[in-house]
Amino acid sequence: MAISNLLVALFFAASALSQKVIDLSGNDWTLENLPLNISVPGSVPSQAHLDLYAAQVIGDPYAKIGQFMSLELTGRKALISGLVTTSSTQTWLLFNGLDTFTSIEFCGQPVASTNNQFRQYYFDISILLSNCTSPMLSINFGSAPMIADEIATQPGQETWPYGVEIVYEFPNRQFIRKEQSDFGWDWGPAFAPAGIWQPAYIIQLPFSPNASSDIYVRNSDFDISRLGQINNIPPDQSAPWLLNASLDVLGTLPQGAALNYVIADSMTNRTVSSGSLTDVTSSNTTITGTAVLDPSLYELWWPRGLGPQNIYNLTVSIVDSGKNTLTSVNKRTGFRTIVSLLRDATIKGLPNDSKVLNMQVISDEQIAQGIDPGNNWHFEINGHEFYAKGSNFIPPDAFWPRVTSTKIQQLFDSVTAANQNMLRVWASGTYTPDFIYDIADQEGILMWSEFEFGDALYPVDQEFIENIVEEATYNVRRVNHHPSLALWAGGNELESLELSTVNDTAPSEYDTYLAQYEQLFLDTLLPIVYANSKSISYIPSSTTNGYLELNFSLPEPMIERYNNKTPGSVYGDTDYYNYDSSVAFNYSSYPVGRFANEFGYHSMPSLQTWQQAVSSADLYFNSTTIELRNHHNPAGGLNISNFANSSEGMGQMTIAAERWYPVPNKTDSVANFSAWCHTTQIFQADFYNSEIQFYRRGSGFPNRQLGSLYWQLEDIWQAPSWAGIEYDGRWKVLHYTAKDIYQPVIISPFYNLLTGDLEIYVTSDLWSPASGIAYFQWYHWDGTPITNISTPSTIFTVGALNTTRVLTATLDYSTLDFSNALLYMNITAQGQLPNTNITMTTFNHENFFHASSLAEAQLVDPGIVLTYDNETKNFTVEAKTGIA
Repeated sequence: MAISNLLVALFFAASALSQKVIDLSGNDWTLENLPLNISVPGSVPSQAHLDLYAAQVIGDPYAKIGQFMSLELTGRKALISGLVTTSSTQTWLLFNGLDTFTSIEFCGQPVASTNNQFRQYYFDISILLSNCTSPMLSINFGSAPMIADEIATQPGQETWPYGVEIVYEFPNRQFIRKEQSDFGWDWGPAFAPAGIWQPAYIIQLPFSPNASSDIYVRNSDFDISRLGQINNIPPDQSAPWLLNASLDVLGTLPQGAALNYVIADSMTNRTVSSGSLTDVTSSNTTITGTAVLDPSLYELWWPRGLGPQNIYNLTVSIVDSGKNTLTSVNKRTGFRTIVSLLRDATIKGLPNDSKVLNMQVISDEQIAQGIDPGNNWHFEINGHEFYAKGSNFIPPDAFWPRVTSTKIQQLFDSVTAANQNMLRVWASGTYTPDFIYDIADQEGILMWSEFEFGDALYPVDQEFIENIVEEATYNVRRVNHHPSLALWAGGNELESLELSTVNDTAPSEYDTYLAQYEQLFLDTLLPIVYANSKSISYIPSSTTNGYLELNFSLPEPMIERYNNKTPGSVYGDTDYYNYDSSVAFNYSSYPVGRFANEFGYHSMPSLQTWQQAVSSADLYFNSTTIELRNHHNPAGGLNISNFANSSEGMGQMTIAAERWYPVPNKTDSVANFSAWCHTTQIFQADFYNSEIQFYRRGSGFPNRQLGSLYWQLEDIWQAPSWAGIEYDGRWKVLHYTAKDIYQPVIISPFYNLLTGDLEIYVTSDLWSPASGIAYFQWYHWDGTPITNISTPSTIFTVGALNTTRVLTATLDYSTLDFSNALLYMNITAQGQLPNTNITMTTFNHENFFHASSLAEAQLVDPGIVLTYDNETKNFTVEAKTGIA
């Protein structure tokens, strides 16, 4: 379908003006294509698919197969009143998000063209407006897939070795600055939408050469760090706070402009401190200043489970030489330091007064504690190591304009309910809107954030790089005030996958593409982070072995390690995907690293979620619609009959279910389909449970593993995926499992199938020792105790961020029928949660172990009984005749 998307706005003069901000959001728009005789109501923010669907021109994009629906041209129009047309007025167009290729006209005259979904665009249209009798704004949007193809075929265009660009559906995404997953991914559709996807405004400012003019703040950068703090290096926690405030403005800054600040408690609105910023510098478009703040006045912000989320309202005002306030900006912020540590590197070029903590080579003392040499890879919050528990956040919808604060709050409620404290905001979506960071600030969820590059290498021509500089600068500055911001990473799987692919397929060209990679991710993005923030660390790739050296006297201060590793040492973070389900629970197959940033296995969504998108006739496991909505493995192009690839993913789920669990065989076809979907979820949850227990145990093992973020938190639509939360917010089995296994103190079994050795560990992520007792009991599946095996209870103490073994046994089939034996274990422990006034908290956790798979187990009907108490409003589920 070809839709000419024309954004048209008519403006009428107003008689007087101070500062006028006209919000272009609303429903007074029209989307039209005159050659196709299409004219329908539209809105801003929106995208063409949504408006056409609302007008019933197209069906629900998410229904049926629901993929590869790109509109070649898209747009909209609106009638707006209230503009001033005097010569003493400056008029600006301001767009916070145009997706993606546009040509803009005003009063029939060209204004600009755009080519980046992630940039903020602003245009002075004062002259055009003053000479216009019938003001009209027109924006035409081009087809991103078509333009990407045209760019890719330009003479002399960059190419890469085979396999470097991972093609999901639409190809050539790496040539354009648009949400990369809009071109398809292995968990989502390919719609490549277009439209004004973020708020847009018309700004009118009075201008007088003899007086202070009005100014409008279009973006701001508030950075709170410790005095002397340097990126990637732990600061001195006793140092004063340093506020660096920088405001990007429209209009003309007057001579002698200054900055004032007020910091107030967000709960009480009580002013905590106020004053003037010093060292103020300004240009035509930006004003910047600093203030040293007394640390005794502010309470620290902590992630969920590690302390309270203390939030402050920070107001920064621009004042003229007469102390008149010209404009003010208010942001919610917090006081914290968050550092990503990749230790065992040489640090050079630091200022003499900077204090470096914990950056030395692994010491003899640490080695004596049993920690392997290499580099640490973990986060420190306010000077404290902690265990990062969480998942990977992907775009929650293929159409961002319908992502609401209500939806995100529901999602974050699920995150906190599952005992998570960090999300990795995956590259190749879009830069997260501020309202999501606001919710993360409030809920105490750290946001590992990434620039939008992934599963490809990218051009480095001058035009492309200049576009990236604008994109990155805007977004780094925009979100820097959020205490939940934990890290900037250059992109997804760039070192671990893309560079290694080049080395495998075209080793003679490796140096060329490595230099291009470093030009973008070390020469371009790193300086932008370092120039606009001292409080945030930067790494060039999500999965990395860290750096060999930080030398702040060099133009490129970070020298990457890549594969320059020493045998016997442990480096970096890991990702792990293995679709051979026969080794799913063999923990010797899991990677040994310092941090697990993604790992997983796919499963089906529930019957209720499928019913939102497909017809009842398609509700069976390998129906055409179900199979083609499974994008693992992806089509690798625009093949809408991707049975060959998608059947591999369906087969992996089927084999895993048959290998490890009783096979559903219900007479009712829909009930049987639902049972199969649920069984794939059980396998997924059990697999993640096994991995997370292994990674958490690593906190007390030589690799000193301090984080696990599974793939993935939530779904973008209704389809098979790695998600733990379905599109409408329904929890899969995985999310219930994550809630359990991310508790502060857990008990976990580890079984060596080859030797028959069983070890049980208690693991704690508390910051002080916890003590308690572990109980064990063997049962038959009918619930009767096994009496010929004695497993006494154990009193234990587990150290801070550590693990301890509480049981060792060797299982013998001659004394234990593995198919009819289950070990139940539970702990009760006393410990202290960090940064709380409660002296001791009681922690309980239970777990189970069975040596044989449930497919081979002598399961019995557990006699499930469900009851409801009208007084307590609680449901009770009991197993009357066996173990459930």
